[in-house]
Amino acid sequence: MWQEIIIEIVKGIGKLFINPLFYVAIAFAILLGYVRVKRERRFFRTRILWGWTETIRMFKDTWLYTLLLSILSVAIGLTLTTDWIVTFSVISVILVAVFIFQLGSPIIAASLAIIALWIGTKTGATFTILSFEWQGESNWLELALPVALLIGAAVIVEGILIRKNGALSASPILEKSDRGITAAGYLSKKLWMLPVLVVVPGNVIPDFLPYWPQFTLGNQSFGLVLLPIVIAFQQKARRTLPIYFYPKVGNAVSGVGIATIILAVSAIWLPIFAVVSLAVGALARLGVWIYFALQEKQGRYLVVPQDSGVMIAGVLPESPADKMGLIIGECIRKVNGQTVSNERELYEAIQINAAHCRLEVLDHQGEVRLRQHVIYHHDHHRLGLLVVR
Repeated sequence: MWQEIIIEIVKGIGKLFINPLFYVAIAFAILLGYVRVKRERRFFRTRILWGWTETIRMFKDTWLYTLLLSILSVAIGLTLTTDWIVTFSVISVILVAVFIFQLGSPIIAASLAIIALWIGTKTGATFTILSFEWQGESNWLELALPVALLIGAAVIVEGILIRKNGALSASPILEKSDRGITAAGYLSKKLWMLPVLVVVPGNVIPDFLPYWPQFTLGNQSFGLVLLPIVIAFQQKARRTLPIYFYPKVGNAVSGVGIATIILAVSAIWLPIFAVVSLAVGALARLGVWIYFALQEKQGRYLVVPQDSGVMIAGVLPESPADKMGLIIGECIRKVNGQTVSNERELYEAIQINAAHCRLEVLDHQGEVRLRQHVIYHHDHHRLGLLVVR
Protein backbone atom coordinates (compact mmCIF):
# COMPACT_ATOMS: atom_id res chain seq x y z
CA MET A 1 0.00 0.00 0.00
CA TRP A 2 2.80 2.42 0.85
CA GLN A 3 4.39 1.91 -2.55
CA GLU A 4 1.08 2.84 -4.19
CA ILE A 5 0.80 5.99 -2.08
CA ILE A 6 4.37 7.06 -2.96
CA ILE A 7 3.66 6.52 -6.66
CA GLU A 8 0.47 8.58 -6.44
CA ILE A 9 2.29 11.38 -4.61
CA VAL A 10 4.86 11.59 -7.41
CA LYS A 11 2.09 11.60 -10.02
CA GLY A 12 0.09 14.16 -8.05
CA ILE A 13 3.00 16.59 -8.04
CA GLY A 14 2.86 16.73 -11.82
CA LYS A 15 -0.81 17.70 -11.70
CA LEU A 16 -0.04 20.94 -9.87
CA PHE A 17 0.50 22.57 -13.24
CA ILE A 18 -3.15 22.23 -14.35
CA ASN A 19 -4.31 24.73 -11.70
CA PRO A 20 -4.54 28.26 -13.20
CA LEU A 21 -3.75 29.76 -9.78
CA PHE A 22 -0.19 28.45 -10.14
CA TYR A 23 0.39 30.49 -13.30
CA VAL A 24 -1.51 33.56 -12.12
CA ALA A 25 0.58 33.74 -8.94
CA ILE A 26 3.85 33.44 -10.87
CA ALA A 27 2.76 36.10 -13.36
CA PHE A 28 1.91 38.55 -10.59
CA ALA A 29 5.16 37.80 -8.74
CA ILE A 30 7.00 38.82 -11.92
CA LEU A 31 4.83 41.93 -12.14
CA LEU A 32 5.61 42.77 -8.50
CA GLY A 33 9.32 42.74 -9.24
CA TYR A 34 8.88 44.92 -12.33
CA VAL A 35 6.78 47.51 -10.47
CA ARG A 36 9.19 47.59 -7.52
CA VAL A 37 12.28 48.07 -9.69
CA LYS A 38 10.59 50.81 -11.71
CA ARG A 39 9.56 52.61 -8.51
CA GLU A 40 13.02 52.37 -6.93
CA ARG A 41 14.67 53.72 -10.07
CA ARG A 42 12.22 56.63 -10.14
CA PHE A 43 13.03 57.57 -6.54
CA PHE A 44 16.73 56.64 -6.26
CA ARG A 45 17.96 56.13 -9.86
CA THR A 46 18.84 52.51 -9.08
CA ARG A 47 17.17 49.26 -8.02
CA ILE A 48 17.86 47.67 -4.65
CA LEU A 49 17.09 44.03 -5.46
CA TRP A 50 17.06 42.13 -8.74
CA GLY A 51 13.71 42.22 -10.55
CA TRP A 52 13.27 38.44 -10.35
CA THR A 53 13.73 38.36 -6.58
CA GLU A 54 9.99 38.13 -5.83
CA THR A 55 9.52 35.22 -8.24
CA ILE A 56 12.50 33.24 -6.97
CA ARG A 57 11.72 33.76 -3.29
CA MET A 58 8.08 32.86 -3.90
CA PHE A 59 9.15 29.21 -3.63
CA LYS A 60 12.61 29.50 -2.05
CA ASP A 61 11.21 30.92 1.19
CA THR A 62 8.46 28.31 1.48
CA TRP A 63 9.75 24.88 0.36
CA LEU A 64 10.43 23.60 3.89
CA TYR A 65 7.04 24.74 5.22
CA THR A 66 5.36 23.24 2.15
CA LEU A 67 6.97 19.88 2.87
CA LEU A 68 5.98 19.95 6.54
CA LEU A 69 2.37 20.94 5.81
CA SER A 70 2.09 18.24 3.13
CA ILE A 71 3.35 15.54 5.48
CA LEU A 72 0.99 16.64 8.26
CA SER A 73 -1.96 16.97 5.87
CA VAL A 74 -1.60 13.45 4.46
CA ALA A 75 -0.64 11.87 7.80
CA ILE A 76 -3.65 13.34 9.62
CA GLY A 77 -5.87 12.57 6.65
CA LEU A 78 -7.29 16.04 6.02
CA THR A 79 -9.76 15.35 3.22
CA LEU A 80 -10.96 18.18 1.00
CA THR A 81 -13.44 18.14 -1.87
CA THR A 82 -12.93 19.17 -5.47
CA ASP A 83 -15.75 21.72 -5.14
CA TRP A 84 -13.96 23.52 -2.33
CA ILE A 85 -10.55 23.34 -4.05
CA VAL A 86 -11.97 24.84 -7.26
CA THR A 87 -13.84 27.54 -5.32
CA PHE A 88 -10.81 28.37 -3.19
CA SER A 89 -8.57 28.58 -6.28
CA VAL A 90 -10.98 30.85 -8.17
CA ILE A 91 -11.34 33.22 -5.20
CA SER A 92 -7.55 33.25 -4.70
CA VAL A 93 -7.06 34.15 -8.36
CA ILE A 94 -9.48 37.06 -7.99
CA LEU A 95 -7.84 38.35 -4.78
CA VAL A 96 -4.40 38.23 -6.41
CA ALA A 97 -5.62 39.78 -9.67
CA VAL A 98 -7.17 42.83 -7.99
CA PHE A 99 -3.64 43.55 -6.66
CA ILE A 100 -4.92 44.49 -3.20
CA PHE A 101 -2.74 42.14 -1.22
CA GLN A 102 -4.16 43.24 2.12
CA LEU A 103 -6.92 40.70 1.36
CA GLY A 104 -4.48 38.02 0.25
CA SER A 105 -4.25 35.89 3.39
CA PRO A 106 -5.36 32.29 2.63
CA ILE A 107 -7.83 32.35 5.52
CA ILE A 108 -9.87 35.04 3.75
CA ALA A 109 -10.07 33.01 0.52
CA ALA A 110 -10.84 29.84 2.50
CA SER A 111 -13.66 31.51 4.43
CA LEU A 112 -15.18 32.96 1.27
CA ALA A 113 -14.99 29.52 -0.37
CA ILE A 114 -16.98 27.92 2.49
CA ILE A 115 -19.55 30.73 2.28
CA ALA A 116 -19.83 30.22 -1.50
CA LEU A 117 -20.45 26.48 -1.04
CA TRP A 118 -23.10 27.17 1.60
CA ILE A 119 -24.84 29.67 -0.68
CA GLY A 120 -24.68 27.19 -3.53
CA THR A 121 -26.32 24.55 -1.35
CA LYS A 122 -29.10 26.89 -0.25
CA THR A 123 -29.83 28.33 -3.70
CA GLY A 124 -29.09 25.29 -5.82
CA ALA A 125 -26.85 27.39 -8.08
CA THR A 126 -24.51 25.57 -10.47
CA PHE A 127 -21.71 26.73 -12.76
CA THR A 128 -19.52 25.09 -15.36
CA ILE A 129 -15.81 25.91 -15.03
CA LEU A 130 -13.53 24.29 -17.61
CA SER A 131 -15.89 21.31 -18.00
CA PHE A 132 -16.18 21.00 -14.22
CA GLU A 133 -19.72 21.40 -12.92
CA TRP A 134 -19.64 23.40 -9.70
CA GLN A 135 -22.43 23.19 -7.19
CA GLY A 136 -22.90 23.77 -3.50
CA GLU A 137 -21.41 21.29 -1.06
CA SER A 138 -24.10 19.63 1.06
CA ASN A 139 -21.57 18.59 3.68
CA TRP A 140 -19.99 22.06 3.90
CA LEU A 141 -20.19 21.98 7.69
CA GLU A 142 -18.11 18.81 7.95
CA LEU A 143 -15.73 20.17 5.33
CA ALA A 144 -15.06 23.28 7.43
CA LEU A 145 -13.00 21.34 10.00
CA PRO A 146 -10.21 20.05 7.71
CA VAL A 147 -10.21 23.41 5.91
CA ALA A 148 -9.81 25.32 9.19
CA LEU A 149 -6.99 23.05 10.37
CA LEU A 150 -5.06 23.26 7.09
CA ILE A 151 -5.58 26.98 6.56
CA GLY A 152 -4.88 27.76 10.22
CA ALA A 153 -1.49 26.07 9.81
CA ALA A 154 -0.94 28.04 6.57
CA VAL A 155 -1.63 31.31 8.44
CA ILE A 156 0.97 30.34 11.05
CA VAL A 157 3.42 29.89 8.18
CA GLU A 158 2.28 33.24 6.77
CA GLY A 159 3.25 34.91 10.04
CA ILE A 160 6.65 33.19 10.06
CA LEU A 161 7.34 34.33 6.50
CA ILE A 162 6.38 37.92 7.34
CA ARG A 163 8.54 37.89 10.46
CA LYS A 164 11.58 36.50 8.64
CA ASN A 165 11.29 38.16 5.24
CA GLY A 166 9.03 41.20 5.58
CA ALA A 167 11.86 43.61 6.32
CA LEU A 168 14.16 42.07 3.70
CA SER A 169 11.64 42.81 0.95
CA ALA A 170 10.60 46.26 2.23
CA SER A 171 11.16 48.78 -0.55
CA PRO A 172 11.73 52.46 0.34
CA ILE A 173 9.19 54.95 -1.01
CA LEU A 174 9.71 58.71 -0.94
CA GLU A 175 6.63 60.59 0.27
CA LYS A 176 5.73 64.04 1.55
CA SER A 177 5.08 64.35 5.26
CA ASP A 178 2.36 66.55 6.75
CA ARG A 179 4.94 69.32 7.05
CA GLY A 180 5.92 69.03 3.38
CA ILE A 181 9.24 67.32 4.09
CA THR A 182 10.42 64.47 1.89
CA ALA A 183 10.44 61.29 3.99
CA ALA A 184 10.83 57.56 3.43
CA GLY A 185 8.19 54.91 4.01
CA TYR A 186 8.71 51.20 3.45
CA LEU A 187 6.37 48.97 1.47
CA SER A 188 6.60 45.20 1.75
CA LYS A 189 4.49 43.55 -0.96
CA LYS A 190 5.03 39.82 -1.40
CA LEU A 191 3.58 36.67 -2.93
CA TRP A 192 4.41 33.25 -1.53
CA MET A 193 3.10 29.87 -2.65
CA LEU A 194 2.61 26.71 -0.60
CA PRO A 195 1.83 23.77 -2.94
CA VAL A 196 0.45 21.50 -0.21
CA LEU A 197 -0.43 17.86 -0.86
CA VAL A 198 -4.02 17.12 0.21
CA VAL A 199 -6.35 14.12 0.01
CA VAL A 200 -9.49 14.25 -2.14
CA PRO A 201 -12.19 11.54 -2.15
CA GLY A 202 -12.03 9.65 -5.45
CA ASN A 203 -15.76 9.79 -6.02
CA VAL A 204 -15.68 13.59 -6.45
CA ILE A 205 -12.77 13.71 -8.90
CA PRO A 206 -14.31 14.95 -12.16
CA ASP A 207 -14.75 12.72 -15.16
CA PHE A 208 -12.74 15.06 -17.37
CA LEU A 209 -9.58 14.01 -15.46
CA PRO A 210 -9.73 10.20 -15.63
CA TYR A 211 -5.93 9.96 -15.40
CA TRP A 212 -5.86 11.62 -11.98
CA PRO A 213 -3.80 9.49 -9.54
CA GLN A 214 -5.81 7.46 -7.01
CA PHE A 215 -5.30 4.91 -4.28
CA THR A 216 -7.71 2.81 -2.24
CA LEU A 217 -8.14 2.49 1.51
CA GLY A 218 -10.79 -0.04 2.46
CA ASN A 219 -13.73 0.39 0.14
CA GLN A 220 -13.12 4.05 -0.70
CA SER A 221 -10.78 5.53 -3.28
CA PHE A 222 -8.82 8.74 -2.79
CA GLY A 223 -6.74 11.05 -4.92
CA LEU A 224 -3.72 13.13 -3.94
CA VAL A 225 -3.78 16.72 -5.15
CA LEU A 226 -1.23 19.50 -4.82
CA LEU A 227 -3.25 22.49 -3.67
CA PRO A 228 -1.46 25.81 -4.34
CA ILE A 229 -2.09 27.97 -1.27
CA VAL A 230 -1.10 31.52 -2.22
CA ILE A 231 -0.13 34.02 0.47
CA ALA A 232 -0.32 37.64 -0.65
CA PHE A 233 1.01 40.22 1.81
CA GLN A 234 1.12 44.01 1.83
CA GLN A 235 1.91 46.34 4.71
CA LYS A 236 3.64 49.72 4.86
CA ALA A 237 5.81 51.11 7.64
CA ARG A 238 6.74 54.74 8.20
CA ARG A 239 6.97 55.50 11.94
CA THR A 240 8.64 52.18 12.77
CA LEU A 241 11.77 50.83 11.10
CA PRO A 242 11.17 47.69 9.00
CA ILE A 243 13.45 45.46 11.10
CA TYR A 244 11.24 46.14 14.14
CA PHE A 245 7.87 46.54 12.40
CA TYR A 246 7.46 43.39 10.32
CA PRO A 247 8.38 40.91 13.09
CA LYS A 248 5.53 42.41 15.15
CA VAL A 249 3.12 41.96 12.24
CA GLY A 250 4.34 38.41 11.69
CA ASN A 251 3.86 37.47 15.33
CA ALA A 252 0.31 38.83 15.28
CA VAL A 253 -0.51 36.89 12.09
CA SER A 254 0.88 33.65 13.53
CA GLY A 255 -1.28 34.25 16.59
CA VAL A 256 -4.33 34.38 14.32
CA GLY A 257 -3.36 31.00 12.85
CA ILE A 258 -2.91 29.43 16.29
CA ALA A 259 -6.27 30.76 17.49
CA THR A 260 -7.92 29.42 14.31
CA ILE A 261 -6.61 25.90 14.96
CA ILE A 262 -7.61 25.97 18.64
CA LEU A 263 -11.16 27.00 17.76
CA ALA A 264 -11.29 24.44 14.94
CA VAL A 265 -10.34 21.58 17.28
CA SER A 266 -13.42 22.45 19.34
CA ALA A 267 -15.48 21.41 16.30
CA ILE A 268 -14.84 17.78 17.26
CA TRP A 269 -17.55 18.29 19.89
CA LEU A 270 -19.53 21.05 18.21
CA PRO A 271 -19.14 21.13 14.37
CA ILE A 272 -20.23 24.75 13.99
CA PHE A 273 -17.02 25.85 15.74
CA ALA A 274 -15.07 25.00 12.56
CA VAL A 275 -17.04 27.63 10.66
CA VAL A 276 -16.69 30.04 13.59
CA SER A 277 -12.91 29.50 13.59
CA LEU A 278 -12.69 30.46 9.91
CA ALA A 279 -14.91 33.52 10.33
CA VAL A 280 -13.07 34.72 13.44
CA GLY A 281 -9.71 34.02 11.80
CA ALA A 282 -10.59 35.99 8.66
CA LEU A 283 -11.83 38.96 10.68
CA ALA A 284 -8.81 38.81 12.98
CA ARG A 285 -6.42 38.73 10.01
CA LEU A 286 -8.11 41.82 8.56
CA GLY A 287 -7.93 43.37 12.01
CA VAL A 288 -4.15 42.83 12.14
CA TRP A 289 -3.72 44.70 8.85
CA ILE A 290 -6.03 47.56 9.91
CA TYR A 291 -4.46 47.90 13.37
CA PHE A 292 -0.88 48.20 12.10
CA ALA A 293 -1.90 50.41 9.16
CA LEU A 294 -3.62 52.88 11.51
CA GLN A 295 -0.76 52.72 13.98
CA GLU A 296 1.75 53.67 11.31
CA LYS A 297 -0.40 56.49 9.93
CA GLN A 298 -0.84 58.16 13.34
CA GLY A 299 2.85 58.73 13.95
CA ARG A 300 5.41 60.85 12.15
CA TYR A 301 7.85 59.49 9.59
CA LEU A 302 10.97 58.15 11.22
CA VAL A 303 13.32 58.36 8.23
CA VAL A 304 13.47 62.07 7.35
CA PRO A 305 16.33 64.50 6.60
CA GLN A 306 18.32 65.42 9.71
CA ASP A 307 20.31 68.56 10.45
CA SER A 308 22.75 66.47 12.48
CA GLY A 309 23.65 64.02 9.72
CA VAL A 310 22.59 61.96 6.70
CA MET A 311 19.76 59.54 7.38
CA ILE A 312 20.10 56.14 5.69
CA ALA A 313 16.96 55.23 3.72
CA GLY A 314 18.34 52.12 2.03
CA VAL A 315 21.45 50.01 1.57
CA LEU A 316 22.35 48.25 -1.68
CA PRO A 317 23.24 44.56 -1.21
CA GLU A 318 26.94 43.67 -1.49
CA SER A 319 27.89 47.37 -1.53
CA PRO A 320 30.59 48.91 0.73
CA ALA A 321 27.80 50.27 2.94
CA ASP A 322 26.38 46.75 3.29
CA LYS A 323 29.80 45.32 4.10
CA MET A 324 30.27 48.01 6.74
CA GLY A 325 27.05 46.84 8.40
CA LEU A 326 25.16 50.10 7.88
CA ILE A 327 21.41 49.75 8.54
CA ILE A 328 18.29 51.62 7.46
CA GLY A 329 17.42 54.32 9.99
CA GLU A 330 20.98 55.00 11.14
CA CYS A 331 22.41 58.50 10.78
CA ILE A 332 25.87 59.23 9.36
CA ARG A 333 27.30 62.16 11.29
CA LYS A 334 30.89 62.36 10.03
CA VAL A 335 32.84 61.03 7.03
CA ASN A 336 36.65 61.12 7.19
CA GLY A 337 36.38 63.53 10.10
CA GLN A 338 34.10 65.94 8.23
CA THR A 339 30.60 66.71 9.55
CA VAL A 340 27.95 66.00 6.90
CA SER A 341 24.28 66.94 6.72
CA ASN A 342 23.25 66.04 3.16
CA GLU A 343 24.13 63.72 0.27
CA ARG A 344 26.39 66.23 -1.50
CA GLU A 345 28.52 66.79 1.62
CA LEU A 346 28.61 63.03 2.19
CA TYR A 347 30.24 62.24 -1.16
CA GLU A 348 32.50 65.27 -1.06
CA ALA A 349 33.85 64.01 2.28
CA ILE A 350 34.44 60.55 0.81
CA GLN A 351 36.86 62.11 -1.71
CA ILE A 352 39.17 63.10 1.14
CA ASN A 353 40.27 59.49 1.67
CA ALA A 354 38.24 56.97 -0.34
CA ALA A 355 40.93 54.31 0.14
CA HIS A 356 40.15 54.19 3.86
CA CYS A 357 36.71 55.77 4.19
CA ARG A 358 35.86 56.25 7.88
CA LEU A 359 32.27 56.86 9.04
CA GLU A 360 30.89 57.99 12.37
CA VAL A 361 27.36 56.59 12.64
CA LEU A 362 24.57 57.14 15.17
CA ASP A 363 22.73 53.82 15.58
CA HIS A 364 19.11 53.11 16.59
CA GLN A 365 19.99 53.25 20.28
CA GLY A 366 21.54 56.71 19.92
CA GLU A 367 25.07 55.36 20.35
CA VAL A 368 27.97 56.36 18.12
CA ARG A 369 29.88 53.64 16.30
CA LEU A 370 32.76 53.83 13.81
CA ARG A 371 32.95 52.03 10.47
CA GLN A 372 35.75 51.90 7.88
CA HIS A 373 35.95 50.41 4.38
CA VAL A 374 37.81 50.78 1.09
CA ILE A 375 35.75 52.51 -1.62
CA TYR A 376 36.59 51.46 -5.18
CA HIS A 377 35.76 53.44 -8.31
CA HIS A 378 33.39 50.77 -9.65
CA ASP A 379 31.25 50.77 -6.47
CA HIS A 380 27.78 52.21 -7.09
CA HIS A 381 27.56 55.78 -5.79
CA ARG A 382 30.98 55.04 -4.24
CA LEU A 383 29.24 53.75 -1.09
CA GLY A 384 25.91 52.05 -1.90
CA LEU A 385 23.64 54.21 0.24
CA LEU A 386 20.16 55.52 -0.51
CA VAL A 387 19.39 58.69 1.40
CA VAL A 388 16.44 61.05 1.79
CA ARG A 389 17.21 64.30 -0.01
